[in-house]
Amino acid sequence: QVPFVESGGGLVQAGGSLRLSCAASGRPSRVTAMGWYRQVPGKQRERVGFISARGTPTYTDAVKGRFTISRDNTKNTVDLQMNSLKPEDTAVYYCNTALGSVPWGQGTQVTVSS
Repeated sequence: QVPFVESGGGLVQAGGSLRLSCAASGRPSRVTAMGWYRQVPGKQRERVGFISARGTPTYTDAVKGRFTISRDNTKNTVDLQMNSLKPEDTAVYYCNTALGSVPWGQGTQVTVSS
């Protein structure tokens, strides 16, 4: 059983928005910094941002100003709001700890058409 399950992906036109959600499959033993990652076939998985245990987010330059990470520690969820989507945002999106330290889930596909 993977620790986190991603959902919310889909097909959207450039300029559109999607909201991804990451849910813990069990009850985490402690609150930890969480990251959102994405991977394009043939390329290395990259982290697009992470959020501290207390809720402070940090983003990579490619998504800064367009993506927002939030968390609800009472529900053990971490969301990724994606606005002004671009075709280059097309990827499979994953959540994991900020260090990518637990087994990866299946991710959720995001496809942005031009």
